[in-house]
Amino acid sequence: MDLKDQLKNLFPDHEPEEDTSVKEHKQGIWLQDDPIICKYEKRKGKPITILEGYTGADTDFKKLAKELKTRLSVGGSFKDDKIIIQGDYRDKIMEILKAKGFNVKRVGG
Repeated sequence: MDLKDQLKNLFPDHEPEEDTSVKEHKQGIWLQDDPIICKYEKRKGKPITILEGYTGADTDFKKLAKELKTRLSVGGSFKDDKIIIQGDYRDKIMEILKAKGFNVKRVGG
């Protein structure tokens, strides 16, 4: 007997409510209302794409970083609450994030 069954035995008239305040994607990544900022920089002469502004858990942002690196077949890292992707992939990253339900804002260039 699991916890839900025990609670039903104790409170037979209780109907559980749906919590609509937290939005989650199918993969369990929290979707925020504020846009994720996608910007382009050059470091040591090489182009990089930086994603910042995610207010959810670090583990969700790390999952997102891993998925982006895998889908784009590029290197990158997660540092200081930012995803750093090697190369200029702003358009592709924005398409992927919009398909997941995120708001994305392009900054610079």
